[in-house]
Amino acid sequence: MKRILSFIVVVLITTGVMVGTSPGLLNSLKLGLDLKGGFEILYEAQPLEAGQSVTRQSLIQTAQSLERRINALGTTEPEVTTEGTNRIRVRLAGVSNEAEVRSMLKKPAELTFRSATAADAKKPGQYSKVELRGNDFVENGAVVGFDQLNQPEISIKVKDKAKFAEITKRLLNKELAIFLDQELLSAPTVRGELTDGSASITGNYTRDEANKLADTINLGALPLKLTEKYSQSVGATLGQLSLDQTIRAGLIGSIIILVFMILMFRVPGLVASFCLIVHTWLVLAIFYLGGFVLTLPGIAAFVLGIGMAVDANIITYERIKEEIKTGKTIRSSVIAGSKASFRTVMDANITTIIAAAVMFGLGTGSVRGFALVLIVDIVTSILTNIFFSRFLLNLLVKADAVKKPKYFGVKESDISAL
Repeated sequence: MKRILSFIVVVLITTGVMVGTSPGLLNSLKLGLDLKGGFEILYEAQPLEAGQSVTRQSLIQTAQSLERRINALGTTEPEVTTEGTNRIRVRLAGVSNEAEVRSMLKKPAELTFRSATAADAKKPGQYSKVELRGNDFVENGAVVGFDQLNQPEISIKVKDKAKFAEITKRLLNKELAIFLDQELLSAPTVRGELTDGSASITGNYTRDEANKLADTINLGALPLKLTEKYSQSVGATLGQLSLDQTIRAGLIGSIIILVFMILMFRVPGLVASFCLIVHTWLVLAIFYLGGFVLTLPGIAAFVLGIGMAVDANIITYERIKEEIKTGKTIRSSVIAGSKASFRTVMDANITTIIAAAVMFGLGTGSVRGFALVLIVDIVTSILTNIFFSRFLLNLLVKADAVKKPKYFGVKESDISAL
């Protein structure tokens, strides 16, 4: 009786958790551009000026600048990544103004030092006159150090000393604001006329903030231009259509699988069907908690994982049926069948995980996404469709709730001992 009660409690609690959280999980999943619509661009970065080169630091800073530009347009959750030594890949889902975004992205990151004009006086924080641009600074001339009070400061050097002297003389005791594109980074005050082409920027900076500002100034001294090498666009309507068709196909396939399992294996089939539902919910929960982006290749890997989970249940239950047909008791048959099938099932899952790991390590783009989802799916399948499924079935068997062979889809005429 206690085991039956335990079985009911476990099933009810698990079902309650799934029913209560599933709507939120489904609404919170991040969809890739192939499901939501949007576009993907691969850029090749090149220096604007001859004789310069693309460094790892400048590539990362350019990617961060692109992400800031995209965020300024209100686009949610952009994916901007560097590839190799000179490439940046941008993925944007749910974008409607594609032409505007594409035009804006390929402009070089523009670093400017600006001052306020007379017209700006009426607008606090407004700096409209450009005094210096990124290419006015010595390449990699911005360095972080510490002042006499052990506070971080950024030392900078300019190419034209006379120009810098004129600017600092004119703006004495006024602010010289630092902008990256249209984003205000800092607004230090000019404290004296600087004639040697160097200056120190001080303020209430942390070490990380000072390093970031120095990196940005060095990036401005080495601006990169972006050349589009590859792009693909998916309309929002097409993406939604793909999602709807995928969900519909998945639901139909899942129903057919569940019906098949119940007809073939009866009570174990019901247990397996419940565990498959738990498996699906757990994968979605991992997607949500891990912040994964769901794409069509990811869904394909997810379906493949479900197929392997079904296969694991079929192998186990067929071995149990074979044991029952030899005349063993139900409890002995479940123990023997589960033990005999365990190694076969685990070998199949582990070899698939190894293959997926190789794909993840050597692949790129959607191949890595497919491999990652497949690994997560198989690990989840091992937990739910091997261990959790056997736990529930053993509760029923040990409680003598399934005493007859017909509960396992075995006819008494097929049992050799009878």
